[in-house]
Amino acid sequence: MSKIIPFKAVRPTPDKVALVTCRNYDDYSPAELASWLDFNPYSFLHVINPAYVHSQKITLDKRFKGVAHKYQDFKNDGIFLEDEKAAFFLYEIQTKSQSFTGIVAGTSIDDYKNNVIKKHEDTLQYRVELFKDYLHQTGFNTEPVLITYPDKSEINNWISEKKKEQPIYHFATTNKEKHTLWKVDSDSEITWLEKQFENIPELYIADGHHRSASAELLFDEDNHLGNQNLNYFMSFLIAESNVKIYEFNRIIRDLNGNSKEEFILKLSEHFIIKTKEQELWKPQGKFEFGMYLDGAFYALFYKVNDNDNIKKQNSILSNLDAQVLYDKVLQPILGIEDLRNDERIEYIPGKQSILTIKELVDEGEFEVGFMLFPSDISEIKALADNNLIMPPKSTYIEPKFRSGLMVYEL
Repeated sequence: MSKIIPFKAVRPTPDKVALVTCRNYDDYSPAELASWLDFNPYSFLHVINPAYVHSQKITLDKRFKGVAHKYQDFKNDGIFLEDEKAAFFLYEIQTKSQSFTGIVAGTSIDDYKNNVIKKHEDTLQYRVELFKDYLHQTGFNTEPVLITYPDKSEINNWISEKKKEQPIYHFATTNKEKHTLWKVDSDSEITWLEKQFENIPELYIADGHHRSASAELLFDEDNHLGNQNLNYFMSFLIAESNVKIYEFNRIIRDLNGNSKEEFILKLSEHFIIKTKEQELWKPQGKFEFGMYLDGAFYALFYKVNDNDNIKKQNSILSNLDAQVLYDKVLQPILGIEDLRNDERIEYIPGKQSILTIKELVDEGEFEVGFMLFPSDISEIKALADNNLIMPPKSTYIEPKFRSGLMVYEL
């Protein structure tokens, strides 16, 4: 049984919402960030980067306090307003190629602790503690955890009908996306939606493992203060059929002392290799890998056999394409042990063109690039159900929530 609750959101006024909201802070290059901050005084980037007007070199403690003060300035200036009544929200994101619609709600820390909300990624403790400190000192969060639920016709039909109503926001952004938000604040609809999720036994985190872990840590440390908002964290709940999962491709700086010929010979032990020359070849299915090396593309087909632990309990993990690449190539041939911290490897989201990989290798900074086939939701759920952890940078999942669209105060 899954528990969701409505909450009193703090939101931009409708006339400023397109100016306030922004992409994730890390998505901006330094030049792009500076440009937006200079051009747009309403951008939420001013809240999450308050050091910009002074100096980038300030302590984290001062930065977090600066975020809290700047957020309060936005409220005092009437840029943000707090809802008088707790509500759910329906949020639609339309990109050039796809439409995503989900429910914004508070999800339960108890459900997270009891594995009703399931995880498939590991977390880094220092990042969990850092974001926990951020939440503690700023007193708010505007980055919901992306959570999937099994498709339910009742919820799908309700969403279709709700989208016929007048939204509270409808705006476009400079990256050519359209964003629409509906408020769900009638008692009958709130009760109905809560009951729908009570009939869903399990939810799955798609994106936001560090954020949810930080919310749990903050609850453990501060729940004695009696703040009921700590019992929940803001989530964007979306039907599992409506998420888009991309791969993370890999580029490596050297061949670990191997010549091109030696490297390909070692690959041939576990892969059937076909030369594609200048064809921009991408994997078409599971156990297929693309490779770009020395000016040419290759197709690698994994030789699956009974010796690959297929029938063992960890077969779900060992048959994940990202794990196959690590087990058969990155670790034994290229000597990469730590996928998070080894400076010889970098990651390219699969939504970027493979020409990006070709250019980086051709420029000489990297020696070889690998293209993977994206995982699907069934693999993610199977890993979570068996308490298994994906290798780092296995998935890039959309949709991405707009920062500053909605604030959950703690």
